[in-house]
Amino acid sequence: MKKTDNLKTMKDIHIGLIGFGTVGQGVVRVIDENRSILRDKLGCEIVVKRIAVRDVRKERDVRVGEGILTDNPMDVIEDPDISIVVELIGGITPARDFILRALERGKHVVTANKAVLSTHGREVFTLAGDRGLDVGFEASVGGGIPVIRALREGLVANRIDSIYGIINGTANYILSKMTNEGGKFEDVLRRAQEKGYAESDPSFDIEGTDTAHKLAILINIAFGTYVDTRDIYTEGITRITPLDIRFAREFGYRIKLLAIAKLVGDEIEARVHPTMIPESHPLAKVDGVFNAVHIRGNAVGPVMFYGLGAGMMPTASAVVSDLVDICRNQLKGVSSRLTPLSYTQEAIKDIKIKNIEDLDIPYYLRFLAIDKPGVLSRISGVLGAHNISISSVIQKGRKIGGAVPLVIVTHSALERELRQAIKEIEKLDVILDKIIYLRIEENLGAVN
Repeated sequence: MKKTDNLKTMKDIHIGLIGFGTVGQGVVRVIDENRSILRDKLGCEIVVKRIAVRDVRKERDVRVGEGILTDNPMDVIEDPDISIVVELIGGITPARDFILRALERGKHVVTANKAVLSTHGREVFTLAGDRGLDVGFEASVGGGIPVIRALREGLVANRIDSIYGIINGTANYILSKMTNEGGKFEDVLRRAQEKGYAESDPSFDIEGTDTAHKLAILINIAFGTYVDTRDIYTEGITRITPLDIRFAREFGYRIKLLAIAKLVGDEIEARVHPTMIPESHPLAKVDGVFNAVHIRGNAVGPVMFYGLGAGMMPTASAVVSDLVDICRNQLKGVSSRLTPLSYTQEAIKDIKIKNIEDLDIPYYLRFLAIDKPGVLSRISGVLGAHNISISSVIQKGRKIGGAVPLVIVTHSALERELRQAIKEIEKLDVILDKIIYLRIEENLGAVN
């Protein structure tokens, strides 16, 4: 009886959406299909009052009531009944402006926009803090995986030592298919586009840009700092070949596009690139469009979050989780209970990003060399002159003209030295093509 009385006295919370594409329609679906569950958990209804779209006449899979759609985003932002604005149009412009305008008008904001938050997060979060407002952004990294909430709350007692993430489904799908079924990068990409797993212009995904945006957000929360995505070393997967995947397997590795962040002294390693990781590691088994984030805290040790990193319903699930969180605060008459980065504004500091050339890890090197005696000794001589020692060598698979692939795995070496060595080796008359090199991560998140 008490529960029923409470339900009668609770006031419904009105929200507005800017954007009604795949994710926006998913949000409305989740709210409609799980209405009774949400009501039981909140004690009130979440009501979608207005939705701003480009074309109100466009046919959509998810239908809404008469008068809800508008082609003017300010109808959402200026509506006095709407207390939470959900931005789902993506990109930086005009999304950033809509987010800032909503905050200036006293609205809480929920967004899935990693581009805005990774480049203008300081501006958005500072304004929200000044106005005593909440910004929910769980859906900006990892789709339906609650990794942001985990970093902000579940792991709050920890110093975060490292983050390793597979956080782009398109790139992971391509590498998984190349690994498990074979095929060249271009052919697998085309199949991914046909299945809808890759955009017609996939450069944002396959060049690592999307992953770098998401990594910036994770770094901000994990280490209490704001990083510029331009300072994150970023490299895509377009140079990966079936030959490298086969050699990786012979050495006991798999190739994944990894987002990597590590606290090293008073610096942060922040990098995105194809990485060889041991086949035995849980991240090596994350295939297809699935995402995973492996985090090591100094108290909890290694933990891993796994799930669908994109798509209508997983992303909508994360958006609605933020809505529920803010609604709960509203119902209790509080806001800004949790700061965006979990750190207080006063504790946020600038932390230097480690130069990629100072990286000190093992490497995989593949050469296309003339098949004659003395080639390996000439290569190893140059490597040795740059303090790079060899761990393993594979030479097999003759090619036309007598050229063969020669593969070397090194012990830990400075990237600066490796790059210099590669420049010198490529000038040798026995080397017939550009040298391919990949970074190797052996002990991902291992407990000391």
